[in-house]
Amino acid sequence: MDLIDTWLRLWNNDLTLAEKIVSPDFVAHAAPLVDSGSDEIRGRDGLTEWIAGTHTTIRDLEFTVAVGPIADRDFVVVRWHASGTSAVGPVSITGTDILRLVDGMIVEYWLNADSLQLARQVGLIPQA
Repeated sequence: MDLIDTWLRLWNNDLTLAEKIVSPDFVAHAAPLVDSGSDEIRGRDGLTEWIAGTHTTIRDLEFTVAVGPIADRDFVVVRWHASGTSAVGPVSITGTDILRLVDGMIVEYWLNADSLQLARQVGLIPQA
């Protein structure tokens, strides 16, 4: 699916792709990492700032599809894996994206990822 390929390339830090697949009135719903802010990200700029910040924290970050895409009407679901290197060592995380589309553009996004595991790997909280 071209949309998912472009979505992955966007998350792999090709921020110029946001205009191609993300609606101007985009909203993302994601639990904040260790109570670091709102659970919503709004607009293309909000999304690209989020992605850029993630790549600043985790060098060489690369996302790949593990399962999917699974499409049903206006929704697409994909299970992904990402890996890279933080200041304290290697990072490996998995998650699930649920995308809602209108006229071929992503208007809404729900993220479910192992934020606790990520916070431990980047040194925000101690390892268990």
